[in-house]
Amino acid sequence: MRYLSKLAVILCPLGLSACVLVVNPKTPNDLPTPVPNVTPVDGSDQKSVFLAALPESTPNRQLLVESWDSYRRKFIQGDGRVIDYEASDHSTSEGQAYAMLRAVFIDDPETFALTLKWAESNLLRQQNGKPTDNLWAWKWGKKPDNSWGIIDSNFASDGDIDAITALILASRRWQRPEYMELAKTKLRDLWNLSTISGTDGKRYLLPGPTAAFVPNESTLYLNPSYLAPYAFRIFAQIDPGRDWLSLVDSSYQILENSARLSTVGLPSDWVALDLKTNQFQTMPNSSALKSLYSFDAYRVWWRLSLDAVWFNSPQAQQYLQQSTQNLQNLWTQKSYLPARIDLQGNQLVDYDATSQYAMFYAAMRLVKPSIASEVLTKKLLPQYKQGIWGEHSAYYTQNLAWLGLWSPDSLPRELILGK
Repeated sequence: MRYLSKLAVILCPLGLSACVLVVNPKTPNDLPTPVPNVTPVDGSDQKSVFLAALPESTPNRQLLVESWDSYRRKFIQGDGRVIDYEASDHSTSEGQAYAMLRAVFIDDPETFALTLKWAESNLLRQQNGKPTDNLWAWKWGKKPDNSWGIIDSNFASDGDIDAITALILASRRWQRPEYMELAKTKLRDLWNLSTISGTDGKRYLLPGPTAAFVPNESTLYLNPSYLAPYAFRIFAQIDPGRDWLSLVDSSYQILENSARLSTVGLPSDWVALDLKTNQFQTMPNSSALKSLYSFDAYRVWWRLSLDAVWFNSPQAQQYLQQSTQNLQNLWTQKSYLPARIDLQGNQLVDYDATSQYAMFYAAMRLVKPSIASEVLTKKLLPQYKQGIWGEHSAYYTQNLAWLGLWSPDSLPRELILGK
């Protein structure tokens, strides 16, 4: 449902040179067998270990343990590759990073190590057989010649941000200094390749390569759901030589000002920023990227809920309260949220999405607990059966459902603050 948001689909319609694919020159013998139904990760029963990682007061504690155990068995190969069954069995940097985050949240160092190793072995970007940087190519899968490998060597910064955050937390949780060193190396490249100074002197996070998201010297294409203020605060702890806190400021500027494009205050999947006027605009009609509230934008609620809980951010709390008003009203009236909504608040489709309800739930826990309880009871729990939400092949739904239901305050504070 959401693959227009990713680089292989969007770059060519934009007419950008980055749509030329660069395939990593690994030999076929170097690649793991890419068959989806190979032996999954270690199937031994570790539920008691996972349960111990979550405080007894954690909401949905048993469900989180069972669903993680189910996910790692179904969606993660024995070599650590995370498979998206709904996308031709592809793997993505996003998928590897979600697995790493979930593994460190629930104290699963073995799965974390496997998913990290596979990504480092298969997704590192190369040119002429040599690494170009330490970021991950976003898409890996079956190529036109039926071999398997990288099929789009561009990076997507949300995947790298989530992976680096997971590395830092894992280093602290499991006393693994090598994870911290790898995080620092990746931070250098993320800063150099995925942030840019505007004419106003502010630093902005790009969704990926400059060639794709800076169409001219005065315009940026931005994705609000990639903005992770909590992560930038954590990055500042370990990489003080770069001004990561400036990205916190620009993130909230983007979130707050771009929401004004919507008459009902909703975030968009994609927006454009005119650096000369400092005004946000909807995406051009000719672009495959659209300014509407949909599958990407859902993640704004979850990302800001982390900043609200972990760092007590008043900006996060205020944004969650104000920008969810339209959704709160819809829910109160109909107990239903359409999966896609235009910037005027009009329903665009006649279906809903479990992934949206989970992200909305994360916000409502903080600003309207009564609605959160209703969403959980009416929409999330009925979709959960035998460790899976909805369709058994729905990779994206599994991740957003789990992350939305996971309680941010269940993670020990010392892991977040580094103390």
